Amino acid sequence: MSMPTTVSWSPPRRRRVYLVRHGDVSYFDAQGRPVRPGTVALNAEGRRQAEAGADALAAVPIDRVVVSDLARSIETAAILTAGRGLKLEIFEALREIQPGRLADIPATTTAEAFLGAFSGGMDRDVRFLGGETFGSLMDRVLPCFLSLLADMAWRHLLIVAHGGVNRLILAHALGRGLDGIGALEQDPGCLNILDVADDGRCLVRLVNHTPYNPVKTGLELTTMERLFQQYCQGQGGS
Repeated sequence: MSMPTTVSWSPPRRRRVYLVRHGDVSYFDAQGRPVRPGTVALNAEGRRQAEAGADALAAVPIDRVVVSDLARSIETAAILTAGRGLKLEIFEALREIQPGRLADIPATTTAEAFLGAFSGGMDRDVRFLGGETFGSLMDRVLPCFLSLLADMAWRHLLIVAHGGVNRLILAHALGRGLDGIGALEQDPGCLNILDVADDGRCLVRLVNHTPYNPVKTGLELTTMERLFQQYCQGQGGS
């Protein structure tokens, strides 16, 4: 009687990426005037969100931290990694897609510009609020992300970036292009987890988890709907 053949198998080696969106900020002042997006800092709620994220990641042996060059991303990363002695590596390529001047958007199309900013039917030539094209965003974010994956020195990588940037990275991990970003929401301070094989293939473990509000009570609006609501309130609307 023959014995069954012994099967030898070694589990695949994967590294883990913790992809975080910065905490909440106030993009409009009390008079409804837009704050410069490159310098806006976290508000009190945003700092609370980042602190909750730090608690959630406390046991994770993060060994590399990459952030965009915008203040809200750097501040969030500093809170997430406080006391770890880790250097924050700043990458301009990971900054958020740049809007144009709101004053240049005709009043008759303002609502459409905000509420349709991440809708379906995206292509490379579409501009975000009259500013940077999504093709430009793709051309700087994806090469940066792929170069990070190609560096085999890290095991647990923390990336702190932005809603549009994170959507694009997640869509890439899911095998989708720009047409996939409209279905991927990124709430303030949210956490995404990707496992990455040595050949660069990604396994999506977690998307848009909010440690400060796990079941998302009260988080019914999208990011752009919240922004438009703040804009309308500042303009004296409802």
